[in-house]
Parts: sequence; structure tokens; C-alpha cells
Amino acid sequence: MEAWFALLVGIFFTVAVYLMLSKFIIRVLLGVAVLGNAVNLLIFTGGRLTRDVPPVITAGADALDGPAANALPQALILTAIVISFSFFAFLLVLAWRAYEDLSTDNTDEMRVAEPVKEPMPPLGY
Repeated sequence: MEAWFALLVGIFFTVAVYLMLSKFIIRVLLGVAVLGNAVNLLIFTGGRLTRDVPPVITAGADALDGPAANALPQALILTAIVISFSFFAFLLVLAWRAYEDLSTDNTDEMRVAEPVKEPMPPLGY
């Protein structure tokens, strides 16, 4: 089961890197969202995928009897989902404002600080 999730994490990371290398802002944002989901799935897979035994210590015992699912990665993932959603919403608003001001989502055309008609800076001295 973990092997399939590891393969899925690899696919998610591949798709995320491909999207983030795009020159369009919306694709970059989707890449960031997929990257966040890939990291969450990686943490979840690292915490064992056992559903048979809950991570509860029985009365009178000092430790778990056998292997059980780890609850810490699940708690971290719940927190990460909230943080990544708010981060994605913030980036979406920034992209929308940039699109409204510049009328494009192409990063090559967003070079306001580097005008096209200006001469190039010296490449060497």
C-alpha cells in the first residue's frame, strides 16, 4: 500500500515542478497547490497507513502492544491543509491584482521594472 502512495507522491511532485516552471501565473499557483498536497501525502505516508490498530494505549500498559498508525503526522497534515489553503488564497489574490494592473498573466510580459526600449546594462567591465 505504501508503495502506491510513494508512486503517487512522486507523480504529484513531478506535476508540481512542471507547473511551477511555467511562465503563466495561474499554472504556477496550481503547481504550488499540488506541491502542498504532495508534501501532505508524503507526511501521511511516512506516518504508516495502518487502519487495523488505533494508536490507543490500553489500561495498565506502558506502550502500544504492536504496530499502529501514528497520530502526529495526521495532526500535522490537518494544520498544513489550513495553512496551505490560506496561502493559496493569498497568492490567488496577488495574482488577480497583478492581472488587473498589468492585463496579463504571462511573467515575461510582467517585466515592469525592466522596460523593453531601454538599453541593456553592461554585461562586463
